[in-house]
Formats: sequence, C-alpha cells, structure tokens
Amino acid sequence: MKRIESSANPLYRALHKLAQSNRERRKQGLTLIDGVHLLDAYLSRGGKPHHVLVTQSAAADPGIATLIQRLPMPPIVLTDVLFTALTELRSPSGILCAIPIPDSKPAAPPGCWILLEDIQDPGNLGSILRSAVAAGIGDAWLSNGCADAWSPKVLRAAMGAHFSLRLHPGADLAKAALACGGSVVALTVDATRSIFELDLTGPMAFALGNEGAGLSAPLREAATDHAAIPMPGHAESLNVAAAAAICLFERVRQLAAVRSR
Repeated sequence: MKRIESSANPLYRALHKLAQSNRERRKQGLTLIDGVHLLDAYLSRGGKPHHVLVTQSAAADPGIATLIQRLPMPPIVLTDVLFTALTELRSPSGILCAIPIPDSKPAAPPGCWILLEDIQDPGNLGSILRSAVAAGIGDAWLSNGCADAWSPKVLRAAMGAHFSLRLHPGADLAKAALACGGSVVALTVDATRSIFELDLTGPMAFALGNEGAGLSAPLREAATDHAAIPMPGHAESLNVAAAAAICLFERVRQLAAVRSR
C-alpha cells in the first residue's frame, strides 16, 4: 500500500484543501466521506471512490479490513497526525474516502419532493436529508442559501442519505414548486391550518425555510397550501429538522392509512 508521511505531498495537499473549503470541493468535483458507515453506504450504492485513506492502526481493524477488501484500489496509509488534520471528528474514525460529487440527475415526478430554502446549519440540513430518505422522498431541492450539501458535516449528519437521493443544489425553488405537478405545502408559523388537516397523500412537495427568516415571498406565493405544526406548549418554534420530520412522517402515516382501508 502507498504511504504518505509528509504534508508537502501534492495529493495530501489537495485532500487537505477538500477538507477545508466548499469552493475547493466545487473546483475539484470531490468531497470527503468519513468513517465505516458512510463508506459502506457509498459502496453499497455502487459508488467508486477516487482515493481511500487509512491510518496504519485502523487498517488492522476488522470492520475496516472488511471494507478494504471491497475497494477497487488499495488504500493510502497516512500517519495519525496527517489523518487527523483531514477529519473534524474528535475521535478519528481511521478511514476517509475522496469521492466524486455527482451531477444532478433529472427529477422524478412526485411522489413527494422537499424544497429547502436557506437551511444554513449543516447538522439540520443533513438531518432533513436523512429523514427524507427514511420517508421515501426521492428528490431534494436546495436554494443557494443552504449549507453545502456535500460538506463533510452535512454528509455525516445525513448518514448516507446522499447516496439514495437526487439532490438539486442551487435551485430556483419557486420554479421547482411550479414544476412539481401536485400540491405544494409551505410550512409557516402564521398559517391558520394545521399540517394534520391537509391531505398529503397525492403528488406534492413540502417547502421549508430557516427558523429565522422563514420562506421567501416568491416561494410562499408558489405554494398551494400553507400549514403550521400545532404547538400547545410555550416554545416559540421548532427546529427545522424536527419540523421536516413531522411533516414527512405525517404523510407516511396518511399513506399507510389509505393502504389499510
């Protein structure tokens, strides 16, 4: 296996830039996934990594050794110091992978889409994508104001959801809403109707914005319905990832009820 022991190594320097910069990820068309779970999910979906990086001690770990056997190329061994500089984890996983950022694929007719406007927190964005996959969503549309969907923090929070979704970053959400072919439910705190009152079983899209600004006027206007989540307690608002999960799984509940009739 190839070894890298100097931070001056050209490949290592390129990988270090990937770890630090959204702009560099866009420039190189690559990102880093960190840990056994993400690499396993990526390989299981037919992904082909560009580079796989391990520490010498991690290569002897049974779980990592099993993954290495599935790789199309031998991993590159890094010193612990060099590896740690590439990961944001306090306890490094011991395995990192540089993968190509896929081009956006054409959207499938809904079903159900999710339209995300200016979701800036990487943890929230990743959590929403994870819930979307769990709820059977195929397409997620992201405005320019969202966190970088392919950043390591979003990837970790999504726990492999990226590899089961068609992501559309930098989207015109009002235009996507009009192309949806079904109802578009805008989640707004001032709506007079509850999300639980709406029929969510047909082709549709959910539109969610960040907790501070909410949804833009063009996206609110493109929506066919506005709905709120009832909050009988004293909280001012829900975390947007929690709100998204409630909406998505209310749809799952309604679909299950229809099927059981």
